[in-house]
Order: sequence, then C-alpha cells, then structure tokens
Amino acid sequence: MTRISGGKKLKRQMAPMFWGISRKTPRFVTAVRPGPHSKHFSIPAAVFLRDTLKIVTTAREAYYAIYNGKVKVDGITRKSIHHGMGLMDVVELDGISDVYRLVPRQGHMLEPIKIKNSEKSVKLVKVTSKTTIKKGKTQIGFHDGRSLISDARVGVGDSCLMQVPDQKINEVFKLEKGAKVIVTKGINAGQVGNVHEIREGTFVLPKRVLLSLAKREIEIPAELVMVVGKKEPVIQIA
Repeated sequence: MTRISGGKKLKRQMAPMFWGISRKTPRFVTAVRPGPHSKHFSIPAAVFLRDTLKIVTTAREAYYAIYNGKVKVDGITRKSIHHGMGLMDVVELDGISDVYRLVPRQGHMLEPIKIKNSEKSVKLVKVTSKTTIKKGKTQIGFHDGRSLISDARVGVGDSCLMQVPDQKINEVFKLEKGAKVIVTKGINAGQVGNVHEIREGTFVLPKRVLLSLAKREIEIPAELVMVVGKKEPVIQIA
C-alpha cells in the first residue's frame, strides 16, 4: 500500500502560532497532511478538537471521535486526524448542536465562530485559478482545493457563494470598487472594509487593493483579501 506523503507529527515550536497550542511540552503535535488547504494556513482535525474547541481533553479522545465519523467538514465526514481545516470551512460535530465556521478574526488567521444551522450548507470560496480545457469549457479553481467546470462568469480574485457538499455556485461576488471584503492574513486579519480602488500589478508589484477600514485606509496585496458581499457580508463572519 502506498504511503501518504507528509509527516505524521510536527515539533510544537514549528507549529503556526494561530493553532494556539503550548510551544514546548509535549514535544510533538499532530501535523497537517496534504489536502484542500496549505499546511501553513490550516489546523489539523485532532488539534482543532482538543486545543481550539477544547471539547476533548486528550489526543486519544480526539482520535476516537474522528475515526468514528463524528466530524463533518463542509457536509462531508472526515476520518483523518491530519485533515487540514482552513478558511471558511464549516465544521459539524455529531451529538453537538453548535456549527462552526473558521474565519480570520482580531489579527488571527483562523478562529472558529458559531453560526446558524441555516448557514451550514453554504460557504464562500475565493477563485484562485481559471483555465480553459477541452471543448472550450472553463475549469475554476478555489482557495479550498475545489475545482469545478462551470459557465459562471468569474475572474481570479472574485468570490462565490457555494452550496456544499453539492458544489453548486449560488452567487458570484466580484472583486471591484465598492465590494465588501475581509482581510484574511496579517495584522489586519479579520477586519472588514470596502474596496476604494483596485490597482493593477506591475513587474515588481502585485495587484493591490485600497481598502477603507473604519476611519483609515490601507493598501494591501489583493491576495490578502476575500470578497464577502456587495454592501454587507452574505454569511456570518463574526
């Protein structure tokens, strides 16, 4: 049987800060295996249950819950302790009424918030690639590893409100002037503002977005923002 790539464990001192774990003892922690999200921007399922939500107290309890199919991500049961949970993922736990969404918040890249049950079947996904394939069809790639062949008129940087796990696009939100966006990384992570201007990239500079955040304006790379609606966020993000 072929071995899945990636290590099973990680030294705690090397783990991302947003995991919120102790840095020294014990020495190792469960690692993220290759999956929908980058290992640098996701939380392994076992760590999420034990250290983020704190609904179990030991790794053994986390393993038991996961291997017995008690964890769903975007409506699909995940039975790997190494499965990476990332931006905008919706997490359901068997036997618990609360439903969680992972969002950037207060300078942290990922934090779980409780959402309404009516929102557990939809999530926002950011378009990261757009490719023309056979017969002139268009394949769209999203930030959470999904890909979809669709006729939807989207561009890289736009967001889609997607039905999960059906992978049906309900609505498209363009990255344009006036759009409502959330900052996904950096010291401003979690802040919501309006796009004031979009500045195209040059040979040495990436595409940038000028944002109005409360009483100030900032300019940041477009890859650090995600469109969440037109005038107001279309889903709960705080």
